[in-house]
Amino acid sequence: MESYDFNTLYEQHKNLVFNLCLKYLQNTEDAEDITQEVFIAIHNSLHQFKGESKISTWIYRIAVTKSLEFIRSKKRKKRFAFIQSIFTNEKGEIKTEASHFYHPGVVLENKERASVLFAAIDKLPDNQKTAFILSKLEDLSYSEIAEVMKISNSSVESLLFRAKQNLKNYLGNYYEKNEK
Repeated sequence: MESYDFNTLYEQHKNLVFNLCLKYLQNTEDAEDITQEVFIAIHNSLHQFKGESKISTWIYRIAVTKSLEFIRSKKRKKRFAFIQSIFTNEKGEIKTEASHFYHPGVVLENKERASVLFAAIDKLPDNQKTAFILSKLEDLSYSEIAEVMKISNSSVESLLFRAKQNLKNYLGNYYEKNEK
């Protein structure tokens, strides 16, 4: 079994992990925090890595898991938040903030489209979101995605099909109104 140096792993994978977290969380600060958590988890469990998969697959799996845990935790906190004063205006009405996430790698004229796309991706169920992000944004093969998600290649294909159908439904109205 190959032994891995944590510092080398960190240098080789920090950008990959940060960018993956950013695609899930759509917030730079949150992505930085979760990236740190991912590498803490890697540091704490590196001795348990058995080499049954590629190290990058193992790291992807940890990053995906930590990102999804953060999203679930954030949703739970929103559901059970009792301090409404933080979220209400002077009239006592609940403030609503649209998600305006702009990925740093997106060209200026495409920022609105990217924001709409990331908002739609965020609406996907977790398993579809993971398959879509790993396929279309991380450019992993079906077999790599299957390994990260611990599912079959045909399940990956099915998840991607459903994700594309859902995105088509979510984005259809936007493109009809704004892309004429």
